[in-house]
Amino acid sequence: QVQLVESGGGLVQAGDSLRLSCAASGRTVSTAAIAWFRQAPGKEREFVTFISWSTGNTVYAESVKGRFTISRDNAKNTVYLQMNTLKPEDTAIYYCAARAYDGRANWSAYPYWGQGTQVTVSS
Repeated sequence: QVQLVESGGGLVQAGDSLRLSCAASGRTVSTAAIAWFRQAPGKEREFVTFISWSTGNTVYAESVKGRFTISRDNAKNTVYLQMNTLKPEDTAIYYCAARAYDGRANWSAYPYWGQGTQVTVSS
């Protein structure tokens, strides 16, 4: 089993920045890829980005490319999501997820999930 714990969410204004963290524990050999998804009220869960734990390769959704950066600290088993130039449409619950294979953009490919952290961006 893999446990994921997100932190760092909050209420900010448009244009501000936030950094989310996702700390992994347990059977972390099953975390070849860590992804961030988000879900806004009344909307489906949306892919944001993923990172390969071993190579550091990353993929981003078009909606966040150039504003968000995913990174990892192997020693701390933690993945970060730096979010800059936040927009009201970034408001959502942000979840990190893990899988034992290459990263994917579809949420159903990930068996391990954190509890989520709320990000609210006011205009």
